[in-house]
Amino acid sequence: MPRRTPFSIKAGLAQMLRGGTIFEVTSVQQAKIAEEAGACSIIVSEPGLRQGIRRMPDPSLIKEIKRAVSVPLMARARVGHFVEAQILEAIGVDYIDESELLALADEDNFINKHNFRCPFICGCRNLGEALRRVREGAAMIRTQGELLGQGNVAETVKNVRNVMKEVRVLNNMDEDEVFAFAKKIAAPYDLVAQVKQMGRLPVVQFAAGGIVTPADAALMMQLGCDGIFVGSEVFDSADPYKRVSGIVQAVRHYNDPHVLVESSCGLEDSMAELNLGEDRIEQFGRGGE
Repeated sequence: MPRRTPFSIKAGLAQMLRGGTIFEVTSVQQAKIAEEAGACSIIVSEPGLRQGIRRMPDPSLIKEIKRAVSVPLMARARVGHFVEAQILEAIGVDYIDESELLALADEDNFINKHNFRCPFICGCRNLGEALRRVREGAAMIRTQGELLGQGNVAETVKNVRNVMKEVRVLNNMDEDEVFAFAKKIAAPYDLVAQVKQMGRLPVVQFAAGGIVTPADAALMMQLGCDGIFVGSEVFDSADPYKRVSGIVQAVRHYNDPHVLVESSCGLEDSMAELNLGEDRIEQFGRGGE
């Protein structure tokens, strides 16, 4: 068994990505565009079809991309599939994303992430889920919105606001009420107390799902995230470099409207694929649920 890396070091490695943008790439060419545009890291994904069981990417693709770029590399393993994670660690990826975007390998248990040297990223939709993943050893939390890659950011906004709201509620809570709150959200008491003391999650929090424009990216940052994940659909455009670098700049200068104007100019043509279907628009028209 390899010697374990202390959790504080893994959390520190994840801290290095703060204020950055992580792009999902499916080819060496996309990886090079992302690196050139200023991505803080890239996450390797299988190209093509989303039907059927989705598994970790082909190790040969990861190796090929690893040789071509020098930014930190991530790859996804199925939830609970610790052997996929062992393979990814052996290839030498810098971070492993235990991802619900893939099929579940274990419906009840997540990977015990303390057994790995590699820092892990895990998804969440609320504070309780985030802290349960941190207890299992996640060094970074990804607040997840839509999984379909259709460019709808609403679900991500809802979940990010949810986490932030629960942190604020906890912040203003009397010390005596924290025990009951920890029980209510089914999270370990010591981590809940730590969140109360710090006023934020104890690890880096990124947002993911439906983020396709510089404005979406800046929105996530202004809501309080430490960075964002962007899906590979942003490369399906006439000028992918312009789009990718616009998003990177928007994350770096998320409070500067002038930079956001520059980043957002001339992107409409490249977003034709990512507009909401009629059925979704009708739903909003009827007043949602």
